[in-house]
Amino acid sequence: MEDSPEPYSGFVSLILSFFNTFNAEAAIALFVMFLLLVLSALVSGSEIAFFSLKHSQLDNLRESSHKNALRIINLLEKPKRLLATILITNNVVNIAIIILSTFISQIVFNLDDYIIAAFIIQVIVVTFLILLFAEVLPKVYATQKNEEFSLMIAGTLIFLRKFFYPLSTLLVRSTNFIDKRLAVKKTGLSANELSHAIDITHEETGTEEDKQLLYGIVQFSNIYAREIMKSRMDVVAVAEDIPFNELINVIVDAGYSRIPVYRESFDNVIGILYIKDLLPHLDAREEFKWQELIRNCFFVPESKKINDLLKEFQEKKIHMAVVVDEYGGTSGIVTLEDILEEIVGEINDEFDIEETIYSKVDQQNFVFEGKTLLKDFCKITGIDYNTFNDIKGEADTLAGLILEIKKELPYKGEKIRFDDFEMIVDAVDNRRIKQVKVKLNNPVKKE
Repeated sequence: MEDSPEPYSGFVSLILSFFNTFNAEAAIALFVMFLLLVLSALVSGSEIAFFSLKHSQLDNLRESSHKNALRIINLLEKPKRLLATILITNNVVNIAIIILSTFISQIVFNLDDYIIAAFIIQVIVVTFLILLFAEVLPKVYATQKNEEFSLMIAGTLIFLRKFFYPLSTLLVRSTNFIDKRLAVKKTGLSANELSHAIDITHEETGTEEDKQLLYGIVQFSNIYAREIMKSRMDVVAVAEDIPFNELINVIVDAGYSRIPVYRESFDNVIGILYIKDLLPHLDAREEFKWQELIRNCFFVPESKKINDLLKEFQEKKIHMAVVVDEYGGTSGIVTLEDILEEIVGEINDEFDIEETIYSKVDQQNFVFEGKTLLKDFCKITGIDYNTFNDIKGEADTLAGLILEIKKELPYKGEKIRFDDFEMIVDAVDNRRIKQVKVKLNNPVKKE
C-alpha cells in the first residue's frame, strides 16, 4: 500500500519555489541598506530639527561648550546651502536604498514568475519602509527633541556639506536665479506708487481721515520699531530695589498700566510690572516683595518691522516690547497702541494726558519738540517722509535729523535750511536739542 502524499506538500513546494538562496552578497547588501536607512532617517529628521530651533535655543547654543554647538550656528548661517545639502543627501540615499532593495529581492526571491509579488516587495514594501523609518518617525522625534537631534547630526552635516558642495552650489544658484525671476514677475506697485494713487483718487472723493488711514495701511510694512518707539529718555521705569511705597507713588504719577523694571541701569531691563498684578496687594506693608510679580519682557531689535512685531504681539498675547540697539543697550519701548496708531491715528482714552509735541503758529510756522519723531513731523506738516531718505541716516527724530545734517550740536538760534523749509534751533543744552522752530516755504494745504 503506497503512502498518501502530505496534505501541505504542494503548498510548501509553492512557497519554497518563491525563494532563492540567501547568500553572502545578499547579507552584505542588506546590512548596507540598513545603514543607508539610518542615514536617511538622520538627514531627514535634521531638516525639521535645524529649522525649528528658536532664538532662545540658538542663544544657548552660542554660549554652549558642546563641540557641535558652533557647528549648528555655522550651518544655519547659510540656510539655503544647508537645505540643499539635506535634500541632495536624502534623495541620493533613498535612491541607493531602492537600488539595493531591488538587488536583494532579485537574489532572495524568484520574482520572474511572480509579477504581483515583485510589485508588492519592490514598490509597496520598500516605499513603506522609507516613509515610516526614514521620514515620519525621525521627523516626529526631531520635532520633540530638535536641539538634541541637531547636536547629534551637526558633525555629519558638516561633512556632507563639504562632500556635496559642487551639487549644492549648483542647486542654490539655480534657486536664486528662479527667485529673482519670480521676484521680478511678482513686483507690483511700490508703496510710493500706491501713495500717489491715493492722492489722485482722493482729489475726486474721500475725506482726509480716509486718506490718512489708507496711507497708514500702505506704509505699514515699511516702518521699523525704532521709528515709532518711545525713547528711553521718555520712558517711565523703576529700579528693582525701589521700596514698595515709592513704587506706588511712581505708578500713581505715571498713570501707566505697565512699567519696565531694571537692575542697576535702564540698559539692564529684567522684566515688566503689570499694575493690575499689584491691585490685590495695595494694603500690603512696605516690606512686601513686589519683585515677585515681575513678568518676563519681550526684547526686539530696532530694525524689527512693525508688521512682524504686531504678529508676535498677537501670538504671545502681550502689549509691550523693549527695543534694544545693536550693542544690547535699551533704546526705548514700543507698545501695541504705538503700532495701531500708525494705521488709525492717535488713540487716546479717558486716562491719557494729551502731550503737546508741537504748536502751530500759522500755516507756515511751527514749533516742535526736538524729540518729535520724523514720521509724526511729516504727518503734521504734510512733508513726504521720503524727502529725508538721503540725509537722515539712523535718525528717527527731528533733533536727530538736525544732528545728521550739521554733524555737530548746533547753537541756539542757528538756522538749518533743507529742501523747501528751514529749521531754527530754539532751545538746546549741552547734550540735546530741545525745541525747534520750523518754517515751511511751500506749506501743504490740507482739507
